[in-house]
Amino acid sequence: MKAIVIREPGGPEKLILEERPVPQVREGWSRIQVKGFGVNHSEIFTRKGLSPGVVFPRVLGIECVGIVDETTDPALLPERQKVISIMGEMGRAFDGGYEEYVLLPNEQIYPVETDLPWEVLAAVPETYYTAFGSYQNLMVKEEDRILVRGATSGVGIAFARLVKAAFPDVCLTGSSRSKDKAEALLAAGFDRVVTDKDGILQTEEQYDKALELIGPATLKNTFVHIREGGIVCSTGQLGGVWNLDLEPIMELPPNGYLTSFYSGNVSSGRLNRMLRFIEDHHVNAAPEKVFMLEQTADAHRYLESSRSFGKTVIML
Repeated sequence: MKAIVIREPGGPEKLILEERPVPQVREGWSRIQVKGFGVNHSEIFTRKGLSPGVVFPRVLGIECVGIVDETTDPALLPERQKVISIMGEMGRAFDGGYEEYVLLPNEQIYPVETDLPWEVLAAVPETYYTAFGSYQNLMVKEEDRILVRGATSGVGIAFARLVKAAFPDVCLTGSSRSKDKAEALLAAGFDRVVTDKDGILQTEEQYDKALELIGPATLKNTFVHIREGGIVCSTGQLGGVWNLDLEPIMELPPNGYLTSFYSGNVSSGRLNRMLRFIEDHHVNAAPEKVFMLEQTADAHRYLESSRSFGKTVIML
């Protein structure tokens, strides 16, 4: 089989296409024929050697979609069953989705029922699941004014599509460091775009809800823009800062709420609810950019570039 292998940390050129033996099934694990997978910033961190405990060589990939090829749990995971896998330790403690066949622990394989095309389904797991969980935690209402901090990311675009599909009249503002991306954000469903300059929003606007995807690097500035009783969901860490020195009584919005969502909080039930939501509301979940397996290094270059926008997927 073909696999993208990284033998030492470094740039995208370290992602090498190799021929490898198809992994053999062992007790408690099943083999998935990979149909596609999304490319994520966390995989860039691992590629650079910034993920603690990762031993090289490694096949990266924290998500994939495909079908069960060989199973050790035929009751839950019958052969040919359509499945999603995300998070856990795939692509870190053991090889992940950047290969034609991946061996995964049964508890990390989630059966799904969906008629979405493979290319669309490949864009959904990590990105839309994260956006969907955040959407639920923000308890979105039709009259809300919502800020998405880091709107040009895959999760930011996914969140916009989910919100606008369910609540077309919600006023949705997206932030970006680049004014050049304003037109693309408006086309993706945002009503307004604000510039994020050196971690400071260039606006005096106030919002009822905020999805914070930059993370601790900008969270305190996001609080400043939240109305009394508002909700902030801190989901992403695109700013590269993991911790926050916070004085809650003084710095949280008055009578407001701080919540979060982590895509490692996975259940088959929520995954299938998300897929039904996408299908029932006719959400456009198509990826912005599609590459083939042998172009994985190019996909990493694109995701790291100033041109990146929305979700990038690899199809096999």
